[in-house]
Amino acid sequence: MRRKLRLPLHKLFWCCPLLLVLVLAGCGSVPMTAPPETAGAPPAPVLPNYPDHALLKDALQGKTLTLKEKAELSDRLLVEGASTFKDGETMARLELLLLKALKEDDRQQRHRFLRNLGIIHYHQKHYKRARQELQASNELYPRDARTHYYLARLWAIEGAKYDRKGQKKKSRGQLKLAVTELALARKLEPTNPLYQQGVSQLLRQNP
Repeated sequence: MRRKLRLPLHKLFWCCPLLLVLVLAGCGSVPMTAPPETAGAPPAPVLPNYPDHALLKDALQGKTLTLKEKAELSDRLLVEGASTFKDGETMARLELLLLKALKEDDRQQRHRFLRNLGIIHYHQKHYKRARQELQASNELYPRDARTHYYLARLWAIEGAKYDRKGQKKKSRGQLKLAVTELALARKLEPTNPLYQQGVSQLLRQNP
Protein backbone atom coordinates (compact mmCIF):
# COMPACT_ATOMS: atom_id res chain seq x y z
CA MET A 1 0.00 0.00 0.00
CA ARG A 2 1.08 3.56 -0.78
CA ARG A 3 1.71 5.86 2.10
CA LYS A 4 -0.21 9.15 1.97
CA LEU A 5 1.90 12.27 2.23
CA ARG A 6 0.52 14.49 4.94
CA LEU A 7 1.74 17.96 5.85
CA PRO A 8 1.59 19.10 9.44
CA LEU A 9 -1.22 21.54 10.09
CA HIS A 10 1.08 24.41 10.93
CA LYS A 11 2.91 24.07 7.55
CA LEU A 12 -0.36 23.77 5.63
CA PHE A 13 -1.56 26.97 7.32
CA TRP A 14 1.40 28.93 5.88
CA CYS A 15 1.27 27.38 2.37
CA CYS A 16 -2.36 28.26 1.56
CA PRO A 17 -1.99 32.06 1.64
CA LEU A 18 1.14 31.79 -0.48
CA LEU A 19 -0.68 29.73 -3.14
CA LEU A 20 -3.58 32.17 -3.11
CA VAL A 21 -1.27 35.14 -3.75
CA LEU A 22 0.42 33.34 -6.66
CA VAL A 23 -2.90 32.46 -8.29
CA LEU A 24 -4.27 35.98 -7.98
CA ALA A 25 -1.07 37.48 -9.38
CA GLY A 26 -1.24 35.18 -12.39
CA CYS A 27 -4.87 36.06 -13.15
CA GLY A 28 -4.25 39.80 -13.05
CA SER A 29 -1.16 39.90 -15.22
CA VAL A 30 -1.19 41.79 -18.54
CA PRO A 31 -0.51 39.61 -21.62
CA MET A 32 2.93 40.12 -23.10
CA THR A 33 1.42 40.93 -26.51
CA ALA A 34 -0.38 44.06 -25.29
CA PRO A 35 1.66 47.26 -25.78
CA PRO A 36 2.15 48.70 -22.28
CA GLU A 37 2.10 52.31 -23.51
CA THR A 38 -1.50 51.99 -24.75
CA ALA A 39 -2.90 50.29 -21.67
CA GLY A 40 -5.60 52.46 -20.17
CA ALA A 41 -5.10 55.28 -22.73
CA PRO A 42 -8.25 57.36 -23.33
CA PRO A 43 -9.74 57.20 -26.85
CA ALA A 44 -8.84 60.01 -29.24
CA PRO A 45 -11.53 62.68 -29.38
CA VAL A 46 -13.74 62.59 -32.47
CA LEU A 47 -13.93 66.03 -34.10
CA PRO A 48 -16.76 66.66 -36.57
CA ASN A 49 -15.55 67.05 -40.18
CA TYR A 50 -11.94 67.05 -38.99
CA PRO A 51 -10.57 64.56 -41.56
CA ASP A 52 -11.84 66.46 -44.63
CA HIS A 53 -10.92 69.88 -43.24
CA ALA A 54 -7.44 68.58 -42.42
CA LEU A 55 -7.15 66.96 -45.86
CA LEU A 56 -8.07 70.25 -47.51
CA LYS A 57 -5.40 72.10 -45.55
CA ASP A 58 -2.79 69.43 -46.31
CA ALA A 59 -3.69 69.47 -50.02
CA LEU A 60 -2.93 73.19 -50.18
CA GLN A 61 0.36 72.59 -48.38
CA GLY A 62 1.61 70.04 -50.89
CA LYS A 63 -0.17 66.76 -50.17
CA THR A 64 -0.73 65.02 -53.48
CA LEU A 65 -4.35 64.32 -54.38
CA THR A 66 -5.67 63.11 -57.71
CA LEU A 67 -8.17 65.33 -59.50
CA LYS A 68 -10.91 62.81 -58.71
CA GLU A 69 -9.98 62.96 -55.01
CA LYS A 70 -10.12 66.76 -55.11
CA ALA A 71 -13.55 66.65 -56.72
CA GLU A 72 -14.83 64.15 -54.14
CA LEU A 73 -13.37 66.19 -51.28
CA SER A 74 -15.10 69.35 -52.51
CA ASP A 75 -18.38 67.44 -52.93
CA ARG A 76 -18.25 66.24 -49.32
CA LEU A 77 -17.39 69.66 -47.92
CA LEU A 78 -20.18 71.32 -49.88
CA VAL A 79 -22.98 68.89 -49.07
CA GLU A 80 -26.23 70.71 -48.29
CA GLY A 81 -26.35 71.89 -44.68
CA ALA A 82 -22.59 71.49 -44.12
CA SER A 83 -20.80 73.75 -41.66
CA THR A 84 -18.45 74.73 -44.51
CA PHE A 85 -20.86 77.44 -45.67
CA LYS A 86 -20.49 79.26 -42.34
CA ASP A 87 -16.69 78.95 -42.27
CA GLY A 88 -15.09 81.69 -44.35
CA GLU A 89 -11.59 80.25 -44.02
CA THR A 90 -12.60 76.80 -45.25
CA MET A 91 -14.57 78.33 -48.14
CA ALA A 92 -11.53 80.36 -49.18
CA ARG A 93 -9.26 77.31 -49.02
CA LEU A 94 -11.69 75.21 -51.02
CA GLU A 95 -12.08 77.94 -53.64
CA LEU A 96 -8.27 78.06 -54.03
CA LEU A 97 -8.07 74.27 -54.37
CA LEU A 98 -10.75 74.25 -57.08
CA LEU A 99 -9.18 77.13 -59.00
CA LYS A 100 -5.85 75.29 -59.03
CA ALA A 101 -7.57 72.08 -60.12
CA LEU A 102 -9.20 73.87 -63.07
CA LYS A 103 -5.76 74.71 -64.44
CA GLU A 104 -5.11 71.02 -64.96
CA ASP A 105 -6.46 69.41 -68.11
CA ASP A 106 -9.08 66.94 -66.92
CA ARG A 107 -12.37 66.85 -68.79
CA GLN A 108 -13.92 64.20 -66.54
CA GLN A 109 -13.86 66.32 -63.36
CA ARG A 110 -13.98 69.82 -64.84
CA HIS A 111 -17.76 70.17 -64.62
CA ARG A 112 -17.63 69.23 -60.91
CA PHE A 113 -14.96 71.86 -60.19
CA LEU A 114 -17.01 74.52 -62.00
CA ARG A 115 -20.23 73.48 -60.27
CA ASN A 116 -18.64 73.56 -56.83
CA LEU A 117 -17.05 76.94 -57.50
CA GLY A 118 -20.50 78.14 -58.50
CA ILE A 119 -21.94 76.82 -55.24
CA ILE A 120 -19.21 78.58 -53.23
CA HIS A 121 -19.77 81.90 -55.02
CA TYR A 122 -23.54 81.54 -54.69
CA HIS A 123 -23.22 81.26 -50.91
CA GLN A 124 -20.80 84.20 -50.95
CA LYS A 125 -23.50 86.17 -52.83
CA HIS A 126 -21.30 86.60 -55.91
CA TYR A 127 -24.29 85.73 -58.04
CA LYS A 128 -23.01 86.81 -61.45
CA ARG A 129 -19.85 84.75 -61.09
CA ALA A 130 -21.81 81.80 -59.69
CA ARG A 131 -24.18 81.85 -62.68
CA GLN A 132 -21.28 81.87 -65.17
CA GLU A 133 -19.62 78.89 -63.49
CA LEU A 134 -22.85 76.90 -63.12
CA GLN A 135 -23.82 77.51 -66.74
CA ALA A 136 -20.35 76.48 -67.89
CA SER A 137 -20.64 73.31 -65.79
CA ASN A 138 -24.07 72.60 -67.28
CA GLU A 139 -22.71 72.94 -70.83
CA LEU A 140 -20.08 70.32 -70.07
CA TYR A 141 -22.44 67.95 -68.28
CA PRO A 142 -26.17 68.77 -68.45
CA ARG A 143 -27.23 65.74 -66.38
CA ASP A 144 -26.07 67.06 -63.00
CA ALA A 145 -29.16 67.65 -60.86
CA ARG A 146 -27.35 69.84 -58.34
CA THR A 147 -26.21 72.24 -61.06
CA HIS A 148 -29.82 72.68 -62.19
CA TYR A 149 -30.91 73.13 -58.56
CA TYR A 150 -28.49 76.01 -57.98
CA LEU A 151 -29.36 77.59 -61.32
CA ALA A 152 -32.99 77.48 -60.18
CA ARG A 153 -32.05 79.28 -56.97
CA LEU A 154 -30.20 81.94 -58.95
CA TRP A 155 -33.13 82.55 -61.34
CA ALA A 156 -35.47 82.73 -58.35
CA ILE A 157 -33.30 85.47 -56.83
CA GLU A 158 -33.34 87.40 -60.10
CA GLY A 159 -37.10 87.04 -60.32
CA ALA A 160 -37.59 88.35 -56.79
CA LYS A 161 -35.27 91.28 -57.50
CA TYR A 162 -37.23 92.34 -60.58
CA ASP A 163 -40.48 91.90 -58.68
CA ARG A 164 -39.30 94.34 -56.00
CA LYS A 165 -38.52 96.86 -58.72
CA GLY A 166 -42.00 96.50 -60.15
CA GLN A 167 -40.71 94.88 -63.35
CA LYS A 168 -43.32 92.14 -63.42
CA LYS A 169 -42.64 90.85 -66.91
CA LYS A 170 -38.93 90.32 -66.26
CA SER A 171 -39.76 88.80 -62.90
CA ARG A 172 -42.10 86.24 -64.47
CA GLY A 173 -39.45 85.35 -67.06
CA GLN A 174 -36.81 84.67 -64.41
CA LEU A 175 -39.20 82.71 -62.23
CA LYS A 176 -40.19 80.61 -65.22
CA LEU A 177 -36.52 79.74 -65.76
CA ALA A 178 -36.29 78.76 -62.08
CA VAL A 179 -39.29 76.44 -62.47
CA THR A 180 -37.69 74.84 -65.55
CA GLU A 181 -34.34 74.25 -63.84
CA LEU A 182 -36.02 72.83 -60.76
CA ALA A 183 -38.06 70.46 -62.93
CA LEU A 184 -34.85 69.24 -64.62
CA ALA A 185 -33.22 68.59 -61.24
CA ARG A 186 -36.33 66.68 -60.12
CA LYS A 187 -36.35 64.63 -63.33
CA LEU A 188 -32.69 63.66 -62.91
CA GLU A 189 -33.05 62.77 -59.22
CA PRO A 190 -36.75 62.11 -58.56
CA THR A 191 -36.18 60.67 -55.08
CA ASN A 192 -34.21 63.64 -53.74
CA PRO A 193 -36.54 65.64 -51.44
CA LEU A 194 -34.44 68.77 -51.98
CA TYR A 195 -35.71 69.01 -55.54
CA GLN A 196 -39.36 68.55 -54.63
CA GLN A 197 -39.64 72.14 -53.46
CA GLY A 198 -41.38 75.01 -55.19
CA VAL A 199 -39.81 78.30 -56.21
CA SER A 200 -41.28 80.09 -53.19
CA GLN A 201 -39.46 77.63 -50.92
CA LEU A 202 -36.21 78.27 -52.81
CA LEU A 203 -36.53 81.98 -52.12
CA ARG A 204 -36.82 81.35 -48.40
CA GLN A 205 -33.55 79.38 -48.49
CA ASN A 206 -31.52 82.02 -50.28
CA PRO A 207 -28.70 83.52 -48.19
